[in-house]
Amino acid sequence: MNGVRRVVCLTTLALCVSIPAPAAAENYALVVTGASGGELYAKKYDGWRRSFVATLREKFLYPADHVIVLAEKEEAGVAQATREQVQRTLTDLRTRLTMDDLLVVLLIGHGTLAEGSSGEEAKFNLVGPDLSSSEWASLLKPLAARLVFVDTTSLSFPFMRRLAGPGRIVVTATDSTAQEFETVFAEWFVKSLTDIAADTDKNGRVSLLEAFTYASAAVRRWYDEHNQLPTERPLLDDDGDGVGREAQGPGPDGMLARGLYLQAAGEPVDAPRRALAARRVALEAEIESLKGRRAAMPQDAYQAELERLLLELARVSAELRAAR
Repeated sequence: MNGVRRVVCLTTLALCVSIPAPAAAENYALVVTGASGGELYAKKYDGWRRSFVATLREKFLYPADHVIVLAEKEEAGVAQATREQVQRTLTDLRTRLTMDDLLVVLLIGHGTLAEGSSGEEAKFNLVGPDLSSSEWASLLKPLAARLVFVDTTSLSFPFMRRLAGPGRIVVTATDSTAQEFETVFAEWFVKSLTDIAADTDKNGRVSLLEAFTYASAAVRRWYDEHNQLPTERPLLDDDGDGVGREAQGPGPDGMLARGLYLQAAGEPVDAPRRALAARRVALEAEIESLKGRRAAMPQDAYQAELERLLLELARVSAELRAAR
């Protein structure tokens, strides 16, 4: 294999490798449905919120105090989604989260442009005064944890540029400030986490990239079925440049999201699959260890060992998918 073909092959295989979270990491979530603007919207937003929270708590087994929920109306265990409450919540999380933890922020509701911002600043509509994308960025900046930020609203695009950064995954329902109409991305993003069709690599889990890809395809299909021109184009950024790409579009984004999961890996029930799963975990650990030794190794030896491990990982992953 010549040098160029070898690099392409290794790069392609590397994209299939999961990036395991540190063993001591804990998952947290902040789920917010803001001002609905009407009973029809309120019912829809509450349904999506409840479904997402139930998935985190009941399927992914997040502890109750690790899922913070804010909504338009205060109820048992749910505070009202006001500017002050968001600020208090994120200030409190600063004292709880470590650099190994994961914080998932999901915004469901309406977005608007900030006055006089020339399209560079957007707001998420809360009960009372709103918070702008810059204000959200300032509140999240001191947090040590890894961040997945999903803004499912119209006019969410400016949030990508404001919140993007190293080690962060930012998803917006729109790719420009011209997309100001009601979105459906939230419905399909929430559904992706419990629909086996979203698990395209058949490993028993849905990665953030798989969830984004599934929801993006469902959004396009929804507009086709309703004979409407699409007024939302979801974007994902995980390389920190704030640009993002569509699910089927070109660009470097997606490698971090490909290996990040909101849930832990499920254990296969039969012995052969259990052995394959254990081998895959071991191979992933070997690859990470090898990467750590790269600087001390001859380049040819490093490339040869990496190629061997990646090919073995691809084979084991294929066998595990076939065994489902």
